[in-house]
Amino acid sequence: MRLIISILILLTIIQAKEKFFVVERESQSVAVIEDGLTKKHMKNMHNMNHGVMKFKDKDGYIISRDGYIIKFDPITLKKEAEYKTSKSAIGFVIGKNFVAVANYDDKSVDILSRNLKPIQKIKTGSKNVGIKIYKDKLIFAQMDSDKVTILKDKNFGKKEPHFIIEKEFKVGKMPFDAMIKNNTYIVGFFLTKGFGVVDLDKLTYKQIKITSNGNKPVLKVPHFGFWSISNDKTFIPAVGDNKVLVYTKDFKFIKNLKVQGLPVFTSLSPDKKYIAVTFSGKDFPYIQIVDTKDLKVIKTFKFDGKVLHLRWATEYPDLYVSVNDTNKVVVIDTKNWTIEREIYQIEHPSGIFIYKKQL
Repeated sequence: MRLIISILILLTIIQAKEKFFVVERESQSVAVIEDGLTKKHMKNMHNMNHGVMKFKDKDGYIISRDGYIIKFDPITLKKEAEYKTSKSAIGFVIGKNFVAVANYDDKSVDILSRNLKPIQKIKTGSKNVGIKIYKDKLIFAQMDSDKVTILKDKNFGKKEPHFIIEKEFKVGKMPFDAMIKNNTYIVGFFLTKGFGVVDLDKLTYKQIKITSNGNKPVLKVPHFGFWSISNDKTFIPAVGDNKVLVYTKDFKFIKNLKVQGLPVFTSLSPDKKYIAVTFSGKDFPYIQIVDTKDLKVIKTFKFDGKVLHLRWATEYPDLYVSVNDTNKVVVIDTKNWTIEREIYQIEHPSGIFIYKKQL
Protein backbone atom coordinates (compact mmCIF):
# COMPACT_ATOMS: atom_id res chain seq x y z
CA MET A 1 0.00 0.00 0.00
CA ARG A 2 2.80 2.44 0.89
CA LEU A 3 4.47 1.67 -2.44
CA ILE A 4 1.25 2.43 -4.35
CA ILE A 5 0.78 5.72 -2.47
CA SER A 6 4.39 6.70 -3.16
CA ILE A 7 3.97 5.94 -6.89
CA LEU A 8 0.77 8.01 -7.05
CA ILE A 9 2.47 10.95 -5.31
CA LEU A 10 5.42 10.68 -7.70
CA LEU A 11 3.14 10.65 -10.76
CA THR A 12 1.24 13.73 -9.64
CA ILE A 13 4.50 15.55 -8.88
CA ILE A 14 5.92 14.72 -12.33
CA GLN A 15 2.82 16.21 -13.98
CA ALA A 16 2.93 19.36 -11.85
CA LYS A 17 2.61 22.69 -13.61
CA GLU A 18 3.64 24.79 -10.60
CA LYS A 19 7.23 25.79 -10.00
CA PHE A 20 8.21 26.99 -6.51
CA PHE A 21 10.84 29.69 -6.00
CA VAL A 22 12.23 29.97 -2.46
CA VAL A 23 14.29 32.96 -1.34
CA GLU A 24 17.55 31.87 0.32
CA ARG A 25 17.79 34.71 2.77
CA GLU A 26 21.54 34.73 3.52
CA SER A 27 22.95 33.50 0.21
CA GLN A 28 22.00 36.10 -2.41
CA SER A 29 20.21 33.28 -4.18
CA VAL A 30 16.84 31.66 -4.90
CA ALA A 31 16.19 27.91 -4.77
CA VAL A 32 13.95 26.43 -7.45
CA ILE A 33 11.68 23.50 -6.54
CA GLU A 34 10.24 21.55 -9.44
CA ASP A 35 8.70 18.07 -9.53
CA GLY A 36 9.04 17.95 -5.75
CA LEU A 37 12.81 18.44 -5.67
CA THR A 38 15.27 21.32 -5.35
CA LYS A 39 16.50 21.40 -8.95
CA LYS A 40 18.56 24.60 -9.24
CA HIS A 41 19.67 27.79 -7.51
CA MET A 42 19.53 31.24 -9.07
CA LYS A 43 22.78 32.88 -7.94
CA ASN A 44 23.98 36.50 -7.64
CA MET A 45 20.54 37.93 -6.89
CA HIS A 46 21.95 40.64 -4.55
CA ASN A 47 20.73 41.08 -0.94
CA MET A 48 17.88 38.60 -0.43
CA ASN A 49 17.21 39.58 3.19
CA HIS A 50 13.75 40.71 2.13
CA GLY A 51 13.60 39.38 -1.43
CA VAL A 52 10.17 39.56 -3.09
CA MET A 53 9.25 37.86 -6.37
CA LYS A 54 6.33 38.37 -8.76
CA PHE A 55 5.28 36.99 -12.12
CA LYS A 56 3.31 38.39 -15.03
CA ASP A 57 2.70 36.62 -18.32
CA LYS A 58 5.92 34.70 -18.99
CA ASP A 59 8.15 37.11 -17.07
CA GLY A 60 9.59 36.84 -13.57
CA TYR A 61 10.76 39.79 -11.46
CA ILE A 62 12.51 39.93 -8.11
CA ILE A 63 13.46 42.89 -5.94
CA SER A 64 16.43 42.82 -3.58
CA ARG A 65 16.75 44.63 -0.25
CA ASP A 66 19.59 46.74 -1.66
CA GLY A 67 17.48 48.27 -4.40
CA TYR A 68 17.91 46.02 -7.45
CA ILE A 69 14.98 44.98 -9.62
CA ILE A 70 15.78 41.91 -11.73
CA LYS A 71 13.87 40.47 -14.68
CA PHE A 72 14.36 36.76 -15.44
CA ASP A 73 12.89 33.92 -17.45
CA PRO A 74 11.03 31.55 -15.06
CA ILE A 75 11.65 28.59 -17.37
CA THR A 76 15.33 28.99 -18.27
CA LEU A 77 16.08 30.91 -15.01
CA LYS A 78 18.31 33.31 -16.97
CA LYS A 79 18.59 36.99 -16.01
CA GLU A 80 17.29 39.20 -18.78
CA ALA A 81 17.82 42.63 -17.20
CA GLU A 82 18.51 44.36 -13.90
CA TYR A 83 18.34 47.95 -12.71
CA LYS A 84 19.27 49.57 -9.39
CA THR A 85 16.60 52.06 -8.37
CA SER A 86 18.07 53.02 -4.98
CA LYS A 87 20.12 51.78 -2.03
CA SER A 88 17.03 50.28 -0.43
CA ALA A 89 13.72 49.15 -1.94
CA ILE A 90 11.10 46.76 -0.68
CA GLY A 91 7.98 46.88 -2.86
CA PHE A 92 7.08 46.76 -6.53
CA VAL A 93 4.17 46.10 -8.89
CA ILE A 94 3.94 45.02 -12.52
CA GLY A 95 1.57 46.73 -14.94
CA LYS A 96 0.81 45.83 -18.53
CA ASN A 97 3.53 48.16 -19.85
CA PHE A 98 5.56 49.15 -16.77
CA VAL A 99 7.14 48.10 -13.48
CA ALA A 100 6.87 50.49 -10.51
CA VAL A 101 9.28 50.31 -7.55
CA ALA A 102 8.71 51.96 -4.14
CA ASN A 103 12.05 53.14 -2.75
CA TYR A 104 13.20 53.78 0.81
CA ASP A 105 16.49 55.61 0.78
CA ASP A 106 16.21 58.10 -2.07
CA LYS A 107 12.53 58.72 -1.24
CA SER A 108 11.05 58.16 -4.66
CA VAL A 109 8.99 55.86 -6.84
CA ASP A 110 10.60 54.59 -10.05
CA ILE A 111 8.58 53.81 -13.18
CA LEU A 112 10.42 51.43 -15.52
CA SER A 113 9.56 49.64 -18.76
CA ARG A 114 8.86 45.90 -18.59
CA ASN A 115 12.49 45.49 -19.74
CA LEU A 116 13.61 47.70 -16.82
CA LYS A 117 14.49 50.85 -18.77
CA PRO A 118 13.86 54.02 -16.71
CA ILE A 119 10.79 56.05 -17.70
CA GLN A 120 9.95 58.32 -14.75
CA LYS A 121 11.20 59.01 -11.20
CA ILE A 122 8.64 60.50 -8.83
CA LYS A 123 10.26 62.15 -5.81
CA THR A 124 8.15 62.08 -2.65
CA GLY A 125 10.47 63.16 0.17
CA SER A 126 9.43 60.04 2.10
CA LYS A 127 10.12 56.32 2.39
CA ASN A 128 7.45 54.68 0.25
CA VAL A 129 5.57 51.46 0.97
CA GLY A 130 2.46 49.51 0.03
CA ILE A 131 2.56 50.13 -3.71
CA LYS A 132 -0.43 48.74 -5.68
CA ILE A 133 -2.16 49.05 -9.07
CA TYR A 134 -5.85 49.66 -9.76
CA LYS A 135 -7.02 50.29 -13.32
CA ASP A 136 -5.19 53.46 -14.47
CA LYS A 137 -4.01 54.26 -10.94
CA LEU A 138 -0.84 53.65 -8.95
CA ILE A 139 -1.29 53.83 -5.17
CA PHE A 140 1.31 53.90 -2.39
CA ALA A 141 1.80 55.14 1.18
CA GLN A 142 4.38 57.68 2.34
CA MET A 143 5.84 56.36 5.57
CA ASP A 144 7.45 59.63 6.72
CA SER A 145 4.65 61.96 5.59
CA ASP A 146 1.61 59.97 6.81
CA LYS A 147 0.03 60.10 3.36
CA VAL A 148 -1.57 57.83 0.81
CA THR A 149 -0.85 59.02 -2.73
CA ILE A 150 -2.91 58.10 -5.79
CA LEU A 151 -1.24 58.62 -9.16
CA LYS A 152 -3.13 58.54 -12.45
CA ASP A 153 -1.61 57.41 -15.74
CA LYS A 154 -2.58 60.16 -18.18
CA ASN A 155 -1.22 57.97 -21.03
CA PHE A 156 -3.31 54.96 -19.97
CA GLY A 157 -3.67 52.51 -22.87
CA LYS A 158 -0.70 53.95 -24.74
CA LYS A 159 2.77 52.46 -25.20
CA GLU A 160 4.49 54.30 -22.33
CA PRO A 161 2.88 55.49 -19.07
CA HIS A 162 3.16 58.93 -17.49
CA PHE A 163 1.86 59.36 -13.95
CA ILE A 164 0.54 62.50 -12.28
CA ILE A 165 -0.89 63.00 -8.78
CA GLU A 166 -4.66 62.52 -8.76
CA LYS A 167 -5.30 62.71 -5.01
CA GLU A 168 -3.55 62.43 -1.64
CA PHE A 169 -4.99 61.60 1.80
CA LYS A 170 -3.57 62.42 5.21
CA VAL A 171 -3.77 59.13 7.13
CA GLY A 172 -2.64 57.52 10.40
CA LYS A 173 0.86 57.80 11.81
CA MET A 174 3.68 55.99 9.98
CA PRO A 175 2.00 53.73 7.42
CA PHE A 176 4.08 50.57 6.92
CA ASP A 177 2.27 48.32 4.46
CA ALA A 178 -0.92 47.96 2.45
CA MET A 179 -3.03 45.54 0.48
CA ILE A 180 -5.69 45.87 -2.21
CA LYS A 181 -8.93 44.00 -2.80
CA ASN A 182 -10.88 45.06 -5.87
CA ASN A 183 -11.38 48.85 -5.49
CA THR A 184 -10.40 48.90 -1.78
CA TYR A 185 -6.89 49.92 -0.70
CA ILE A 186 -6.15 49.05 2.94
CA VAL A 187 -3.20 50.62 4.77
CA GLY A 188 -1.84 49.86 8.24
CA PHE A 189 0.18 52.00 10.67
CA PHE A 190 2.98 51.62 13.19
CA LEU A 191 1.76 54.33 15.55
CA THR A 192 -2.01 54.50 15.07
CA LYS A 193 -4.26 51.75 16.46
CA GLY A 194 -6.28 51.08 13.37
CA PHE A 195 -6.06 50.84 9.62
CA GLY A 196 -7.13 53.07 6.76
CA VAL A 197 -9.45 52.20 3.89
CA VAL A 198 -9.44 54.05 0.56
CA ASP A 199 -12.28 53.58 -1.96
CA LEU A 200 -10.43 53.94 -5.26
CA ASP A 201 -13.59 54.50 -7.29
CA LYS A 202 -15.05 57.22 -5.07
CA LEU A 203 -11.62 58.51 -3.95
CA THR A 204 -12.70 58.60 -0.30
CA TYR A 205 -10.87 57.61 2.91
CA LYS A 206 -11.97 56.29 6.30
CA GLN A 207 -10.15 54.88 9.31
CA ILE A 208 -11.14 51.65 11.11
CA LYS A 209 -10.29 51.30 14.80
CA ILE A 210 -8.58 48.09 15.95
CA THR A 211 -10.50 46.47 18.81
CA SER A 212 -7.73 44.27 20.22
CA ASN A 213 -6.34 45.66 23.49
CA GLY A 214 -3.03 43.81 23.68
CA ASN A 215 0.21 45.65 24.44
CA LYS A 216 2.86 42.94 23.99
CA PRO A 217 6.10 43.81 22.18
CA VAL A 218 5.91 43.40 18.41
CA LEU A 219 8.83 41.19 17.33
CA LYS A 220 7.93 40.96 13.65
CA VAL A 221 5.62 43.41 11.88
CA PRO A 222 2.74 41.72 10.05
CA HIS A 223 2.68 42.63 6.36
CA PHE A 224 -0.75 43.27 4.95
CA GLY A 225 -0.09 41.19 1.86
CA PHE A 226 -0.75 38.33 4.23
CA TRP A 227 -4.03 39.49 5.58
CA SER A 228 -6.75 37.21 4.28
CA ILE A 229 -10.01 38.30 2.68
CA SER A 230 -12.48 35.52 1.91
CA ASN A 231 -15.90 35.93 0.31
CA ASP A 232 -17.46 37.22 3.52
CA LYS A 233 -14.69 37.77 6.10
CA THR A 234 -11.44 39.66 6.60
CA PHE A 235 -8.73 38.14 8.84
CA ILE A 236 -6.12 40.48 10.32
CA PRO A 237 -3.13 39.49 12.48
CA ALA A 238 -3.29 41.65 15.63
CA VAL A 239 -0.14 43.67 16.30
CA GLY A 240 1.15 42.79 19.78
CA ASP A 241 -1.62 40.40 20.84
CA ASN A 242 -2.34 36.65 20.63
CA LYS A 243 -5.31 37.20 18.36
CA VAL A 244 -6.47 37.22 14.78
CA LEU A 245 -9.07 39.93 14.28
CA VAL A 246 -12.09 38.86 12.23
CA TYR A 247 -14.22 41.41 10.37
CA THR A 248 -16.86 41.28 7.67
CA LYS A 249 -15.62 42.14 4.19
CA ASP A 250 -16.84 45.71 4.76
CA PHE A 251 -14.95 45.90 8.10
CA LYS A 252 -17.66 45.34 10.69
CA PHE A 253 -16.17 43.55 13.71
CA ILE A 254 -17.05 39.85 14.20
CA LYS A 255 -14.61 38.29 16.65
CA ASN A 256 -11.14 38.22 18.19
CA LEU A 257 -9.84 34.72 17.48
CA LYS A 258 -7.33 33.55 20.12
CA VAL A 259 -4.23 31.88 18.66
CA GLN A 260 -0.89 30.37 19.79
CA GLY A 261 1.18 33.56 19.96
CA LEU A 262 1.84 36.90 18.29
CA PRO A 263 0.56 36.37 14.72
CA VAL A 264 2.51 37.57 11.68
CA PHE A 265 0.75 36.20 8.60
CA THR A 266 -2.74 34.90 7.95
CA SER A 267 -2.72 33.09 4.62
CA LEU A 268 -5.99 31.99 3.02
CA SER A 269 -6.27 28.61 1.29
CA PRO A 270 -7.31 28.59 -2.39
CA ASP A 271 -10.75 27.20 -1.52
CA LYS A 272 -11.09 29.83 1.24
CA LYS A 273 -11.97 27.16 3.82
CA TYR A 274 -8.86 27.66 5.98
CA ILE A 275 -6.25 30.18 6.99
CA ALA A 276 -2.73 29.30 8.09
CA VAL A 277 -1.33 31.55 10.83
CA THR A 278 2.39 32.08 11.53
CA PHE A 279 3.94 33.65 14.63
CA SER A 280 6.96 35.52 15.98
CA GLY A 281 9.10 35.30 19.11
CA LYS A 282 9.03 32.03 21.07
CA ASP A 283 6.25 30.79 18.79
CA PHE A 284 8.23 31.21 15.55
CA PRO A 285 8.33 27.39 15.04
CA TYR A 286 4.52 27.05 15.06
CA ILE A 287 1.75 27.40 12.51
CA GLN A 288 -1.94 27.00 13.21
CA ILE A 289 -4.78 26.15 10.83
CA VAL A 290 -8.11 27.94 11.35
CA ASP A 291 -11.48 26.89 9.92
CA THR A 292 -12.87 30.06 8.34
CA LYS A 293 -16.50 28.98 8.78
CA ASP A 294 -16.43 27.87 12.41
CA LEU A 295 -13.64 30.34 13.37
CA LYS A 296 -11.81 27.68 15.36
CA VAL A 297 -8.21 26.43 15.37
CA ILE A 298 -8.34 22.87 14.00
CA LYS A 299 -4.63 21.97 13.81
CA THR A 300 -1.31 23.10 15.30
CA PHE A 301 2.11 22.21 13.83
CA LYS A 302 5.45 22.72 15.53
CA PHE A 303 8.66 22.63 13.44
CA ASP A 304 12.34 22.35 14.35
CA GLY A 305 13.11 25.97 13.47
CA LYS A 306 11.61 29.38 12.71
CA VAL A 307 8.83 29.47 10.15
CA LEU A 308 9.42 32.57 8.03
CA HIS A 309 6.88 32.02 5.28
CA LEU A 310 4.33 29.65 3.82
CA ARG A 311 2.42 29.24 0.58
CA TRP A 312 -0.64 27.22 -0.40
CA ALA A 313 -0.18 25.24 -3.59
CA THR A 314 -3.02 25.80 -6.05
CA GLU A 315 -2.64 22.70 -8.20
CA TYR A 316 -2.60 20.13 -5.39
CA PRO A 317 -3.87 20.20 -1.76
CA ASP A 318 -0.49 21.07 -0.24
CA LEU A 319 0.86 23.79 2.04
CA TYR A 320 4.57 24.66 1.65
CA VAL A 321 6.32 25.92 4.81
CA SER A 322 9.83 27.40 4.91
CA VAL A 323 11.72 26.36 8.07
CA ASN A 324 14.65 28.76 8.17
CA ASP A 325 16.95 27.28 10.83
CA THR A 326 16.97 23.72 9.52
CA ASN A 327 17.32 24.62 5.83
CA LYS A 328 14.24 22.92 4.46
CA VAL A 329 10.74 23.37 3.05
CA VAL A 330 8.09 21.15 4.66
CA VAL A 331 5.07 20.09 2.61
CA ILE A 332 1.80 19.52 4.48
CA ASP A 333 -1.00 17.39 3.01
CA THR A 334 -4.05 19.60 3.59
CA LYS A 335 -6.55 16.78 3.10
CA ASN A 336 -5.34 14.90 6.16
CA TRP A 337 -3.31 17.67 7.85
CA THR A 338 -0.19 15.52 7.98
CA ILE A 339 3.39 16.21 6.95
CA GLU A 340 3.80 14.73 3.49
CA ARG A 341 7.51 15.31 2.84
CA GLU A 342 10.51 17.56 3.50
CA ILE A 343 12.56 19.23 0.76
CA TYR A 344 16.23 19.94 1.48
CA GLN A 345 19.21 21.58 -0.31
CA ILE A 346 17.81 25.00 0.53
CA GLU A 347 19.83 27.47 2.60
CA HIS A 348 17.94 29.58 5.17
CA PRO A 349 14.64 29.69 3.26
CA SER A 350 12.17 32.52 3.68
CA GLY A 351 9.74 33.74 1.00
CA ILE A 352 8.02 31.12 -1.19
CA PHE A 353 6.60 32.14 -4.58
CA ILE A 354 4.73 30.12 -7.22
CA TYR A 355 5.06 30.36 -10.99
CA LYS A 356 2.38 28.58 -13.01
CA LYS A 357 3.86 27.34 -16.24
CA GLN A 358 2.31 29.03 -19.27
CA LEU A 359 0.94 26.56 -21.82
